Amino acid sequence: MAKDKKEEPESDWLKNSSLYREFQAEKEEILRHKWLESEKAGYDIGYERALTDWIVKHRAKWRKWRAQQLKEGKQP
Repeated sequence: MAKDKKEEPESDWLKNSSLYREFQAEKEEILRHKWLESEKAGYDIGYERALTDWIVKHRAKWRKWRAQQLKEGKQP
């Protein structure tokens, strides 16, 4: 248990970093895309396929939108 307490500050630092928050937001979008595309296909398309598809089709626009939201102080 003592080891867990040592790791908590590192974990807090990581979770509060902007890089980690952006990674999590992007991951949520990919999972949403996976769900939508799996529903269309009628079966689970898998994370790797959803990831590749999302990067090719949506990532650039999403990142621009996300940057604009953050710039305006909106919580996307």
